[in-house]
Amino acid sequence: MAKREYPSGNLMAGKRGLIMGVANKNSIAWAIAEQLAAQGAEIAFTYQGEAMERRVRPLAESLGAKIIMSCDVTDDASMDALFGAIKEEWGEMDFLVHSVAFAGRDQLAGSFIDQTTREGFKTALDISAYSFVDAARRSAAMMSEGGSMVTMTYLGSERVVPNYNVMGVAKAALEACTRYLAADLGPRGIRVNAISAGPIKTLAAAGIGSGRHMFRFNKATAAMQENTDLEGVAGAALYLLSSLGTSCTGETHHVDGGFHAIAMPQEGPLKASLGID
Repeated sequence: MAKREYPSGNLMAGKRGLIMGVANKNSIAWAIAEQLAAQGAEIAFTYQGEAMERRVRPLAESLGAKIIMSCDVTDDASMDALFGAIKEEWGEMDFLVHSVAFAGRDQLAGSFIDQTTREGFKTALDISAYSFVDAARRSAAMMSEGGSMVTMTYLGSERVVPNYNVMGVAKAALEACTRYLAADLGPRGIRVNAISAGPIKTLAAAGIGSGRHMFRFNKATAAMQENTDLEGVAGAALYLLSSLGTSCTGETHHVDGGFHAIAMPQEGPLKASLGID
């Protein structure tokens, strides 16, 4: 994969913020980090576990990050330590990027009604939705001059996607949380939005059954007849997190080549893409 190049600028100059959810150099969160850094932002990063640290730390250090910490979003003590360290180092922060989601592989294949367990449901909602509420509350306490927050969602929250199952329910909850947070934090000058990105070949996407079919169908169906680029998602995040996004809050912004706008694709391109005579 070619190295992404982002034009340098000063849209985020003097801004400090936290990005949660970088997995590797191909993740959405990392593309956002590169874009924000190119515009002058200072960024703190989280990871979970030694294996993830080996991937995340070199990336974060390449952007000059001073705060690179382990964080388990299901553990209050871990969250206390992270935000305590940010408070001690910076005092204040300006933005939050939440790109955290999880459901067990056994929950993401087969039928929703048969595969969804009580424990699997609780885990998906806790990590994928409540963690944003918790991180937003803690971040907002350090945004006395206002700020902006962005979380990552997917169209499976609105429509049925085979094998997405309980994650679709969790993303629907995440989008509802975004609206409620926007209403609570708006009077304090803090904007809260979600980006609904189309399918991208990330570590998270690899865990969803029938992933190859999803990419083929998305490309054939999207208005632009192409899959989503990381650069497009990063650009949308820059807009929402910077002064360009002033007055935009409570929004779920689709970045999927227009896939969400199409009810029925043209027959020819669909057949050609799916190999149907």
